[in-house]
Amino acid sequence: MNAHQLIGRSRYSHFFAFYGRVSTEDNQDPESSYNWQFMLAENLVKPVGGEVVTSFFDVGDSRSIPWPRRPEASRLLAALRDPNRGFDNVVIGEPHRAFYDNQYSLTVPVFAHFGVRLWVPEVGGPIDPDNEAHDLVMSVFGGMSKGERTRVKVRVRSAMATQALMQGRYLGGRPPYGYTLKDLGPHPNPQKAADGKRLHGLTPDLQTAPVVQRIFRDFLNGNGIFAIAEALTSEGILSPSAYDQERNPHRDGRAWAKSAVRVILTNPRYTGRQVWNKQRTDEVLVDVDDVALGHMPIMRWNPRDKWITSHEVVHEPLVSDEVFNAARELLGSRAHKPAAHKPHRTRHPYVFKSLIYCSVCQRRMQGQHSHGVAYYRCRYPSDYALANRVDHPKNVIMRENQVIGPIDHWIASAFDPSQRDQTIELLARQLGAEVRPAIPRQPAAGDITAEFDKKIARYRQALDEGASPAVVAGWIAEAEQQRDKALASRPAARESDAIDSMTAEDIASLIAKLGNIAAALKEADPEDKLDLYRSLRLRLTYSAETQTVQAEIDLGEHRWDLVRVRGGT
Repeated sequence: MNAHQLIGRSRYSHFFAFYGRVSTEDNQDPESSYNWQFMLAENLVKPVGGEVVTSFFDVGDSRSIPWPRRPEASRLLAALRDPNRGFDNVVIGEPHRAFYDNQYSLTVPVFAHFGVRLWVPEVGGPIDPDNEAHDLVMSVFGGMSKGERTRVKVRVRSAMATQALMQGRYLGGRPPYGYTLKDLGPHPNPQKAADGKRLHGLTPDLQTAPVVQRIFRDFLNGNGIFAIAEALTSEGILSPSAYDQERNPHRDGRAWAKSAVRVILTNPRYTGRQVWNKQRTDEVLVDVDDVALGHMPIMRWNPRDKWITSHEVVHEPLVSDEVFNAARELLGSRAHKPAAHKPHRTRHPYVFKSLIYCSVCQRRMQGQHSHGVAYYRCRYPSDYALANRVDHPKNVIMRENQVIGPIDHWIASAFDPSQRDQTIELLARQLGAEVRPAIPRQPAAGDITAEFDKKIARYRQALDEGASPAVVAGWIAEAEQQRDKALASRPAARESDAIDSMTAEDIASLIAKLGNIAAALKEADPEDKLDLYRSLRLRLTYSAETQTVQAEIDLGEHRWDLVRVRGGT
């Protein structure tokens, strides 16, 4: 008896799971997209007596992301392993949105292995994995999906380049310090205007524009960057992050930073011209040894000759071209090259990169190598104006190799047999509190948060890659505002929308598969350790006064411990 005969005799042979996807690149309303994709799927299976009993619908994930990395698609793949899943068929309303490039050939063998048939409208029913014509049709759709996405990217970038170069149009983002936004009327695109969207432009901010002009004036008069920061702080003039604190909740606004002054002196927008394409998004392989995991976006700086600068002055300038060019020449050749950071050649990558904070100022400590040893250092007085009178040591330094062992031991102890039950209980309590909807009409708070957390994580990665801190801060603040707005407007969840979460038994089974975590941590590469620490949301706060590290990991409830860096644990 073959697999198809077994499927025909299954008690779930007429029950279907629906899968669909929509992302921001599709520029569609998630609920509307879900409805029309579901309708196509339902029209395919109803004539044969099929019934859709559950739905999996990814919102906000690009089609280029492989199935195992999409939240709902990965949940569907996990459900295939359950013999009591309640369905033996999966129906897809639109293959262009489900499969990209070679994703079909990587996914359909999993369906065949578990005896689940895949239905698509373009084939008129279930796909036969052994049918060459079916395989060809689905491969063509994957190629068309990739080509469509590429064409959209080219059209959008070409249009934005033209708008910036020829029209000097403001293309979004956070206005630079010294400017604010003004309404220029309805959007020139009739469709967007009909949706109520408006065109915006830059106009001088009455409070901060004079500060920008003063910075240029003082710099050309011989004052250094740090001296300018000192003077602004001592006079009580708010720094960019303090002036717009709503967009910068993660920034310390107590004083002007040298980097803030330098960013202002090197921003050509102050000459009244629009500038675009300072950065680009590169798609790099997640794992070069496992191409099936796909790519991830990385923000990188473009060389200055790739910038798009408007021909004409399109908003009121704060400084003249002569003043700006004189300041740029005075800064030197390196000042106006925006963070052309090259990866450091080092045999010792930082295993706590972006995870260690100074207990005095709560800023991230920066990695530094000395004689082949990795350290983390906070130089708050050197980076910020001294006039704020913060009681901060000149240097706060922590040695990396004195922390790795105690931290790994602490993490491993959470899964030790003597504490494993308590850890499982905490995890089960956390997962049990999450309510996830069956369809995207009422997204759960966790799902909304996860969507924006992914954005924020990409922005922070861009910062690590060398992006401008001021630009990235604007992106992060905007994403946080959008997240708060989405949470505030979210309808109350109903009990009928909820699905079952993982049980303590499920978690115990997963932990058992991990094996000896202590040994795994001891043998892991630094890059793998960093990935583990980040996935656990590890945060380390170093106190130079007590020489201790306060460690926090999110395991349902915050668990705190103190690890002494010198002199034992």
